[in-house]
Amino acid sequence: MVNDPARLRRTLGGPGLERVLSRLADRVTHGRDFYAPVLLTEVTDEERRAVAALLGRKDRGSARLSVPPVAVEEALRRAGICDDLQAAVLDLTGPVPVRAEELARAEQARAELLEILAGCRHAGETWFTEWTAGLAGDGTLTKAARQGGEVIRRARAVLDLLPADAWPITVLAEQATGDTKALSGTPLARLVARALAARIGAPVDGTAAGRRAVWESAGVIVDDLASQVLVLGLRAAGSPLAQWLTAAAEAATPFRVTLHQLVTMPVRVTSPRVFVCENPAVLRAAVGVGGAALICTEGMPSLACHRLVAACEGSVRWRGDFDWTGVRTTADAQTRYGATPWRMDLTTYERALGRGESESLKGSPAGSPWAPELAERMAATGRAVMEERLVSELVEDLVNE
Repeated sequence: MVNDPARLRRTLGGPGLERVLSRLADRVTHGRDFYAPVLLTEVTDEERRAVAALLGRKDRGSARLSVPPVAVEEALRRAGICDDLQAAVLDLTGPVPVRAEELARAEQARAELLEILAGCRHAGETWFTEWTAGLAGDGTLTKAARQGGEVIRRARAVLDLLPADAWPITVLAEQATGDTKALSGTPLARLVARALAARIGAPVDGTAAGRRAVWESAGVIVDDLASQVLVLGLRAAGSPLAQWLTAAAEAATPFRVTLHQLVTMPVRVTSPRVFVCENPAVLRAAVGVGGAALICTEGMPSLACHRLVAACEGSVRWRGDFDWTGVRTTADAQTRYGATPWRMDLTTYERALGRGESESLKGSPAGSPWAPELAERMAATGRAVMEERLVSELVEDLVNE
């Protein structure tokens, strides 16, 4: 208890004792030994005089000082100012955060946010578990807890609504948060995009095209004009867009279709069989040689691509690169559209792998349910093979169809 606050401020809170007071307050914060001597180096004349006056001893002119808190407390007690040095320090500095208590509160806040995430509809899915672990491991969760956790609560609200059925991103934002701009270049948007990248096993891509791709993978329309699909030889009926597609097919010229066109001018794809590839190099090689209809995803299938494939009345044969994304999208097409994998087999992979150097597999592994041995072999080799290495075989399939 402080008996005389005014004298305490003059005695312990006066000029020259700032460093001593600061060190003592820091010990309270971090739970260190409060009564260990306070060692000061490069001591100023003012500090030497102040310590000497406080402890009633002679100033020896040393550049180093050892200030025993026990002696300080005894000096304050003899003067009738205060019996407890720690109480005196807190009276002068105001309440200081105790580090142990602060850490406990932070851990509790983190635990509460993890509990919120555990209630998400995707909890238990591998990608969601990995994403959550990443947030806990890189400090994102701690930062969010320190800021009140609202971004985590909102992220869960958004993810609870995904995947969506071709929702504009502003509609999703409004439904999840009440703010149409909540997913427009915000920390929340980046956090959810990171989750969606984990969902499809893709690296986080900060480009506009990369961000659009991960949102579209969950059925969210970022820009219905930017969402496009490239086609060749596709015949259709039902709208002016269908006429354009058929005319382009007759002219053997590639044609690019936007999601906006597919929504405003729905079509029925009448080609009896449609092939789907991932890389534009395959489509370019097929120009002028005739053959079956071809759709190119140009990487992750866009919403425009999915809408067009869903409009196919005939059979669909699908393939991608021999990497985890290609395996994952082929499996998804098999589930969604009853598509038949096109040269996505172990024999083709082994043959292509033996033709030269190939890059390392990246991202999370995926299964190949139509040919389990394919994914197993890819995991064993750790190597990816891009479609460009198979162009001649793929074009031959199209010509012979």
